[in-house]
Amino acid sequence: MAFIELNSNESIENALRRFKRKVMTEEIIKDYKKHQHFIPPGQKAKLKSANARKRNNKRRRMQRFNRR
Repeated sequence: MAFIELNSNESIENALRRFKRKVMTEEIIKDYKKHQHFIPPGQKAKLKSANARKRNNKRRRMQRFNRR
């Protein structure tokens, strides 16, 4: 859980900015969205392999582009 203390003579805007940065680094929102819905193990495996295919295709395109 992201927690910050307001320093003396610090504006609310600065504290809010620090809080947002801390939330992003701890990936709290990403974790929340991940656990929002149940995904069956079979579907997780399909998503994982689909993402791997996308990464490989992108890597191949970049290699082909760099050779030219």
